[in-house]
Amino acid sequence: MLQQNAPQESTTQTPAINTQIEIIEIKGIRLPYRGNVRLFDTPQAVDTIDAELLENQGITRFIQALEFSPSVVRQNNSGGMFDSYAVRGFAGDENNPTGHLVNGFNARGYSGNRSTANIETIEVLKGPGSALYGQGEPGGTVNIITKKPQFEEQGYIQGTLGSFNKKQLEFDYTNAVHQDAAFRINGSYEDSDSHRDNIFVKSFHLSPSFLWNISDATSLSYEMEVLDYRKPFDRGVYVLNNDFDSVNTRAFYGDIRDGANRVQALGHQLQLNHQLNSQWHLLTGLAMRESSLQGKSSDTELSEGRQLIYTDPTKLSRQHRERDYRAKDVSLRAELSGDWEIANINHNLLFGLDYYHFNLDTDYRVWRTAWGSGDPTYSIDPNNPDYTQPQPETSPKTLSAEKQKGLGLYAQDLLELTDNAKLLLGFRVDNFEQEIHNLLSQETQVQKQTELTPRVGFVYDVQEGVNLYTSYSKGFRPNPGLDANRNAFDPEKSQSFEVGAKWQDLAQRFSGSIALYDANKTNMLTSDPETGFSATLGEVTSQGLEFQLVTEITDTTDVELAYAYTDAKTAKDVIDSEWGVPIPKGSRLINVAKHSGHLSLRHYRDILGKQVYLGSTIQYVGDRLGETADPSYILPAYTLVNLSAVVNLSDRLVAKLHVNNLLNQRYFVNSYHKLWTMPGEPINIHATVKYQF
Repeated sequence: MLQQNAPQESTTQTPAINTQIEIIEIKGIRLPYRGNVRLFDTPQAVDTIDAELLENQGITRFIQALEFSPSVVRQNNSGGMFDSYAVRGFAGDENNPTGHLVNGFNARGYSGNRSTANIETIEVLKGPGSALYGQGEPGGTVNIITKKPQFEEQGYIQGTLGSFNKKQLEFDYTNAVHQDAAFRINGSYEDSDSHRDNIFVKSFHLSPSFLWNISDATSLSYEMEVLDYRKPFDRGVYVLNNDFDSVNTRAFYGDIRDGANRVQALGHQLQLNHQLNSQWHLLTGLAMRESSLQGKSSDTELSEGRQLIYTDPTKLSRQHRERDYRAKDVSLRAELSGDWEIANINHNLLFGLDYYHFNLDTDYRVWRTAWGSGDPTYSIDPNNPDYTQPQPETSPKTLSAEKQKGLGLYAQDLLELTDNAKLLLGFRVDNFEQEIHNLLSQETQVQKQTELTPRVGFVYDVQEGVNLYTSYSKGFRPNPGLDANRNAFDPEKSQSFEVGAKWQDLAQRFSGSIALYDANKTNMLTSDPETGFSATLGEVTSQGLEFQLVTEITDTTDVELAYAYTDAKTAKDVIDSEWGVPIPKGSRLINVAKHSGHLSLRHYRDILGKQVYLGSTIQYVGDRLGETADPSYILPAYTLVNLSAVVNLSDRLVAKLHVNNLLNQRYFVNSYHKLWTMPGEPINIHATVKYQF
């Protein structure tokens, strides 16, 4: 994880073993929402996670990569069917995937557990991004930069075998088809079991792309995404009386007859870059994405009035559910960026306009017992599960058609006041419309919002490669879906203040950052275990500190240290209208650790004439609240030790070995409720052989 030096354009290099800390320089295709400004010169903390780190650490999932960014922690992932995380304590709606960007376009909809096969770099831009990107969380914005076509032939194919019958194939190939045109195609296939009984993953991901340099000043790029992800819906285990030690972490309490849930996605991105003259640049883009989540599940009942396990250890009450969610998103963007000197002050200007149209059709069906009836129908004996009992027929719980439209206008100016001082001024105006048609009641909820979100910051270069900064910004994000009363939610609003410092030396031996922040937002959603819907938690705050340092110890050894203190909590007393449960001011936010961090040691050397990389990482995650309505349910802290070894056997052949959770620690990754808690993987080993050309 490194500070990015010149990120306004994008390229891909084949990951290799390096003998020094690399500061990424990205060239080729200009990225949106940047203009001609280095991330290092912006008044915010920025983490970058590159393809080389992912390869050397054996990371194949997007959500795993985010653990290398301080203050990013995992959240409930809806039975393993999407990626969900919190940045600086803020996660959005627990019942929907956490929003992220792909090449600056919002990846609305469903993506399963995203593969890293086509990822060049992951950027975690801390603090509110709404004043620029639109509709963001105050904690930060995550942007995935995908691998781009190259004009020199290169590629690889690799296979992986490992614990839990892991089988994975990954490939990447790029070449020129003409002196002005190039293509790239990469993808992955996985067929693996799990550390959980009856759970498996079958996934296929394909991403072809094309680049045409129409002229010296104009280029056109196209990318496609094809995804097919299948996995049984898994809510994890139940924990009674905070007794984590006696839990059978392998036990699956669903029903094998439900089979796998399926996520499918088809996406397209088209971007036109045009250099108008030596000062001004035009970037336009179009993105279209269709995705769906479909399947059945047998979920442990959360309502105490329906759950029998509290009084009878042989009867775990369950619901039967069916889901058919379909999403379609169309996004357009045009922006103009350039430099302009006025009164001896250089202005780095950015003006943009974007639009999106998002449709979400929800067909959600449930069967559950009557409250207080003591009905054992469809309950399961946790120690002797019976998968032959009849499965109840479900009935519609939510049938809705949601439409969102958003039009945004944004502008930003980075003023170079002196050789050392820079002032950032920016704003965004969003016009948002939401229409949710309830097909059960034939009622329609409509809301329209117009929001102005400003941003101001100041950067002072203490010396070359060292700067101090401060910033203030506001944020805005619509809340999708309906509450238990079939009403639309008011949008989230947020604000954040941050001060910090960033440093990097020209010799590329030393880089790091430190940041202090104070953020709050209103109308945050959380889970409602009684109804199965989201509910508004009210106003929440987060104050914290982040620190990271990457430095060379010797010419062949470097170390990375990262730490985050995150104090995320409710700002006011709340009595939830559905649960009737008081949530007092100062209550912690679910799945957010106050203390987290990691220490990584990386060593590069020649052994018997072969280039070798040896790495170790110690990851610490503090205790976390495991249920919003029960402050006594706390997930225990954990520490994981991971080891990696990469050997270049020849110019073309690479062997890799990764050992995760070396000490075989028992731990729990996240929770929605004490009856829906997800255990982490025990010790696991996987080996990879890679042929590159």
